[in-house]
Amino acid sequence: MRFYDIIQKKRDGAALSEEEIRYAVDGFTGGSVPDYQMSALLMAIFLRGMDSRELSVLTDAMMRSGETVDLSMFGNLSVDKHSTGGVGDKTTLIVAPIVAALGGKVAKMSGRGLGHTGGTVDKLEAIPGFKTALSREEFLRQVEEIGVAVIGATGNLAPADKKIYALRDVTATVDSIPLIASSIMSKKLASGSQNIVLDVKYGSGAFMKTVEAARQLAGTMVEIGKASGRNMAAVITNMDIPLGYAVGNALEVEESVAVLSGQGPEDLWQVSRALAARMLSLFSGLPDDESTARVEEAVSGGAALRKFEEWIVRQGGRADFIADFIGEPGGLGVSPVRYAYKAAADGYITGMDAEKIGKAASALGAGRAQAGDTIDPLAGIILKRKTGDFCRAGETIAELHTSKDALLEEACAYLDGALTFGPDKPAPQPLISGVIQ
Repeated sequence: MRFYDIIQKKRDGAALSEEEIRYAVDGFTGGSVPDYQMSALLMAIFLRGMDSRELSVLTDAMMRSGETVDLSMFGNLSVDKHSTGGVGDKTTLIVAPIVAALGGKVAKMSGRGLGHTGGTVDKLEAIPGFKTALSREEFLRQVEEIGVAVIGATGNLAPADKKIYALRDVTATVDSIPLIASSIMSKKLASGSQNIVLDVKYGSGAFMKTVEAARQLAGTMVEIGKASGRNMAAVITNMDIPLGYAVGNALEVEESVAVLSGQGPEDLWQVSRALAARMLSLFSGLPDDESTARVEEAVSGGAALRKFEEWIVRQGGRADFIADFIGEPGGLGVSPVRYAYKAAADGYITGMDAEKIGKAASALGAGRAQAGDTIDPLAGIILKRKTGDFCRAGETIAELHTSKDALLEEACAYLDGALTFGPDKPAPQPLISGVIQ
């Protein structure tokens, strides 16, 4: 088999055979296929697309390129959630203990943040002592005993995806539904859960900028998962506005505790409730309304917060900040510099560019420009006003937390470009735009 022929076949719009797809993935991962040939194939896929059969084979080949996690010991109770990324998106910290308290087995591998999006591993590491690296035996034992464990993804999970994504990143082939879907789903399938709920976001702070593109991506990923025998659902959610009010690692952990205590922001609670209810429905078979009621009861009755504390302690984290939480930031520490970003004139906030707000938080030290950058766990932003709120001149819109005064200028410049004002209150935006199952 010649790789040249595979490139030519896809370039001309024909569907590739299973043998050709596996040959391409295995050859590139193993080093026998050079970058320039794989780049040509990726561009052909970008331009010509893939049918559902090709996509299922591609995802499976990428999944099988490395280790896979066997969660069969949990039967139909294993459940995972994946978000396509956003600003202020700390839902894993909320839904994981809720679902574990309701009998699910949440064995989750998460990533770190890069650019304007945050990472679950970074948030958890803002808790002193929390270990995001466990052996496979420790990981599975913890899931069996308390129902939840979240660790950093290993390099051996779908290594083909890591190599292919690095090539896509420098060949202008990132924005491809088939390649995005196969990238995400290869890792989710390798992680082993029988039930998978996807939070597919759209808007200024999301990778998919329109709800139509988000629906297309969600539908493609659900189809891939179903073809692999998994129970799938996707919730389409808005990321034009940051989720919740906290953007930054320790700040987001504290806001998650607020939600689990029944005190958190309504938008964050709505999305978390929808995701947790969908996860429960998948593994239990309960109808949506009953699943939602049980999720609400897990929070109102305190079971979810108790499970969160058990989870944090089990992975070595300090949990006293949970008991001391009173609805204000600071339980995990306070940044030495706190700056009030204020409104220049009276008016309604008519729009927020969530991506620029994420970049502002990153500039303060909460994120990374490159993979090796160090994060300041206390840095970030607490929004005091959001889209639709009226502000008077001199009123604080956001509180910026950082370790150095010198970092404020760049962050404020991002905020200046992120906010638009007007005399009229804007129409409210839908938070959840549908479910695909």
